[in-house]
Amino acid sequence: MNPQDLHHLWLHLKYNLVCVITCSAILVFGSTVYIMTRPRSIYLIDYSCYKPPSNLTVKFNKFIQHSKLKGDFDESSLEFQRKILERSGLGEETYLPEAMHKIPPTPNMASAREEAEQVMYGALDNLFANTKIKPKQIGILVVNCSLFNPTPSLSTMIVNKYKLRGNIRSFNLGGMGCSAGVIAIDLAKDMLQVHRNTYAVVVSTENITQNWYFGNKKSMLIPNCLFRVGGAAVLLSNKGSDKRRAKYKLVHVVRTHKGADDKAFKCVYQEQDDVGKTGVSLSKDLMAITGGALKTNITTLGPLILPVSEQLLFFTTLVVKKLFNAKAKPYIPDF
Repeated sequence: MNPQDLHHLWLHLKYNLVCVITCSAILVFGSTVYIMTRPRSIYLIDYSCYKPPSNLTVKFNKFIQHSKLKGDFDESSLEFQRKILERSGLGEETYLPEAMHKIPPTPNMASAREEAEQVMYGALDNLFANTKIKPKQIGILVVNCSLFNPTPSLSTMIVNKYKLRGNIRSFNLGGMGCSAGVIAIDLAKDMLQVHRNTYAVVVSTENITQNWYFGNKKSMLIPNCLFRVGGAAVLLSNKGSDKRRAKYKLVHVVRTHKGADDKAFKCVYQEQDDVGKTGVSLSKDLMAITGGALKTNITTLGPLILPVSEQLLFFTTLVVKKLFNAKAKPYIPDF
């Protein structure tokens, strides 16, 4: 092989080496960007629901008897509450806080704190015991309770009780009603996308003690019949190693905010009645507004979860209805 051939071979190898290095660099850079920016999988490791002690059980008859002894309700209000209880779907094994079992009731701050502590700590103790997770491992804490928001906050009470670490991301959601459970999960999901290799705990509850209504306005009596002691704690993780033991994987969270609509804004409203007694009023529009929000959510969720065949059927019938036959029934996807 002459020197000219060797020179051509060197140029060929040199050119290929530059291509290989360039392609490798692009591949490594692209893979790094993808790994760094792709959404992390969120896993639900376990959850725990608080069950109060049996002495806090409230039978329907006991509920009505205590309401009579409290002396705040007229006969019409008592009969209204009896009908709501019978039609509500609640059983005879629901619970009220200890303060509401006393005659007279003691709806003070100390009793409300005691209820919150029993519910939150009861659910968390069971969650930590079942998952074998140490409190110090928790990196994100989200607590939601619509009506009871003391200072220090409920989330701070949990931090103090379990001596959680100083750099924990802690959030306390209030005044957001029944939707706050889903909102809290959504917030925890967003935080787990930002902070790597950690756990998030979501605690969802409501507090009865200071929010019992002692008046006679019908729309404000309904929460007395529906709300009971309860709470849940959920453990979420973004660790790949938790995939095998997780109960669920979080895929989609969809929320529609109807607060811009005046009827929706007023459908669950904390206020005082004509004699100055505070309670939460549930309007007659509540079910219609809830149904509208659910319809919007399902419409948003459909394209994310339905197979292409169902989406094509829905789209085809929609086109037929719009262009050819306005009376044609729209296709309802098989969820």
